[in-house]
Amino acid sequence: TVLPRRSAPAFAPSAVAAVPVPAAPAPELSPPPMVFEKASALGAGKVASPLGKVLVLGMVAGALIGFGAWLMLAVGGNSPALLAANPGLKAIVAGVFGLPFGLIMVIATGAELFTGNVMLGAIAVSQGKGDVGSYLKTLVVSYVGNFIGSVALVGLAVAGGLLGGVPAAAGVAAAKCALPFSVAVARGVLCNWLVTMAVYMAAGCSSMPGKFVAVVVPISMFIALGLEHSVANMFIIPLGIMAGAEITWTQFLVANLLPVTIGNILGALLCVAAAFTLAYGKK
Repeated sequence: TVLPRRSAPAFAPSAVAAVPVPAAPAPELSPPPMVFEKASALGAGKVASPLGKVLVLGMVAGALIGFGAWLMLAVGGNSPALLAANPGLKAIVAGVFGLPFGLIMVIATGAELFTGNVMLGAIAVSQGKGDVGSYLKTLVVSYVGNFIGSVALVGLAVAGGLLGGVPAAAGVAAAKCALPFSVAVARGVLCNWLVTMAVYMAAGCSSMPGKFVAVVVPISMFIALGLEHSVANMFIIPLGIMAGAEITWTQFLVANLLPVTIGNILGALLCVAAAFTLAYGKK
């Protein structure tokens, strides 16, 4: 007896489970126009932040940059033999071990660093994502917060009896306050060109290792080249004063902090914000 052949069952398309397609991973570094858009969005968020929040996060940023500057002095400042034998290597060591660590902590925590905010906020305003008044208020409050956080960290260093670990602090502070006004401005321009490049490039990176590389390269460059950063100096020079540098607080504020701040603002606005806005911003 021949049995009838059974027909194969028909499969309804709806009965087949859809296999999810994994999303493509975000690129480690966004294309240049997208980096600009991310920096613009980041700046918009900072300009729109409540001023009380900006003040608190400004104090955090001042302290974190202070920790980086402190480590720089503790490592590079405690290497006299290396300085005598190989000053170039000593400059690189001081550049890598210190301030890059402070800035990566600022970026990772969303703290408010005045020097970076000058650039980010300017880009946001240029793209219609914030108003000038809010931008200027954010800058003033973050600057005040940075100063408070930096000086508070100096107070803790003194209270902890830790000045002996930074023997170079007094000499570094005195040298910074001895710079001619125009020289301090120029060094401030060059410094914040590099600092804001670090912040700008980190905005376009999707991972912490990528952001770290984006920060380490330009920040170690500015330290090795002997440039001037206003927020770092808010810690370094008061620490030097407490360590016995023969300079006054008025000298610190007028001879160094004022010209360096002017230079930092110009560097952020002209060398980074204006340049990339002309290249990638709305025409």
